[in-house]
Amino acid sequence: MMIHIPPFDTVRALVVGDIMLDRYWHGSAARISPEAPVPILNVKKLEERPGGAGNVALNLQSLGCQSTTLLGLTGKDDPADTLKKQFHALNINCQFHTVNNAHTITKLRVIGRNQQLIRLDFEEPFSVTDAEALVPSFKQNIAQADVLILSDYGKGVVTHHAQTFIKIARKTGIPVLVDPKSNDFNLYRGATVVTPNQKEFEAVVGPCANQSELIVKGHQLMRSHEIHALLITQSEHGMTLLQEGVDPLHLPTRVREVYDVTGAGDTVISVIAAAIATKEPLHKAAVLANMAAGIVIKKLGASTVSIPELRRSIQRQETSSSGILSEEDLLEAVADARKQGEAIVMTNGCFDILHAGHVQYLEQAKELGQRLVIAVNDDLSVKRLKGDTRPINSLESRMTLLSALRVVDWVVPFSEDTPERLIKAVSPDILVKGGDYKIPEIAGADHVLSKNGKVKILSFKPGYSTSKIIEKAKDTVC
Repeated sequence: MMIHIPPFDTVRALVVGDIMLDRYWHGSAARISPEAPVPILNVKKLEERPGGAGNVALNLQSLGCQSTTLLGLTGKDDPADTLKKQFHALNINCQFHTVNNAHTITKLRVIGRNQQLIRLDFEEPFSVTDAEALVPSFKQNIAQADVLILSDYGKGVVTHHAQTFIKIARKTGIPVLVDPKSNDFNLYRGATVVTPNQKEFEAVVGPCANQSELIVKGHQLMRSHEIHALLITQSEHGMTLLQEGVDPLHLPTRVREVYDVTGAGDTVISVIAAAIATKEPLHKAAVLANMAAGIVIKKLGASTVSIPELRRSIQRQETSSSGILSEEDLLEAVADARKQGEAIVMTNGCFDILHAGHVQYLEQAKELGQRLVIAVNDDLSVKRLKGDTRPINSLESRMTLLSALRVVDWVVPFSEDTPERLIKAVSPDILVKGGDYKIPEIAGADHVLSKNGKVKILSFKPGYSTSKIIEKAKDTVC
């Protein structure tokens, strides 16, 4: 299944739900209190981040959506002011209704050496009347939205008026995605996609002894509540997508170590909602959401995933096994790598018969940076350079062998006699060539140097050359 990044920049998303402020106190706990058997945390850093439905909005913004509007309830207090400032700074349209004599929901996590020691919640659920105040604003904003996300944390916003929001959105043809909290799925009747985690799902349908039972109970839940699809997230076990009339799709996580699942559900529903809004098929949207979850659970606390991170994940899954890219895909991969601060090393050649000298040379090249790109002459350019009897191996074979080397990240073909045009397009940090070249003789060297890059000449392992191997083979046959 080929996966790509949909045009998220066309999406206008509306998020309605329980907004909260997540506070983090970071420090080290090296002593035990003499007053009680508890650790003493020496606080070194304070953090404040939007949580709940606010984290969903952050994820949508991180994906580069055209617009993100957030509706919710807050108190008239400092946490509400903090949230507004952060959202405004990120160009998120927050339309909060302030409830007098109420407090903005706040969660404080105390972290010692990246380990959560305790969480303190400051909250009181909002009333039906409080939530009713959002309906007029909702009606105005849904007309300009491509997708609706209901982020239910059980604090009153979605709990009291889920059906109102769903029915209005469905009448206008807007897909509705729900991250549920209630055990009463009647609240979510008619939703396009509901994304419970396994604990939330089993709280509704009962324990599932295996995947088969989960699938059966999931379909029953969908039919009884007119839900188009269920995406059941299963933490380190991945997720399962259920649709009526379609085979179940289970997506195992590819992450070896789960660092923190906090906020992973927010990331999943944001990615799948944004993808659906671009008319991406649901199964492909789920695959993309699973990749995003694999990224975010390796981070501490409620986090977001970016387009470069997603693209890198796709490249690892779909192209890293081969490493062979088109020029267009290579330039995207290089751009993403640069955003991660990785140095790009590039070399080129025919690599007609891969030998130990090539391997040693490429290993030396990779040591100079984080990403190694090899530009390979296509068959016609090899013939022009080496004569009618070359290449011995086809372009496809040569690129396949090169991409199988552990030090090689990306292999790309070129058709010109020299790779100068491609080198200018990639503009590597380090250009490498093997043999007895002088720097002025190397194609693309002037461009790399003009961009403050480096040009390196590495020696081949003595006793190895493609020409000698061909001659020896001829002698052996004779």
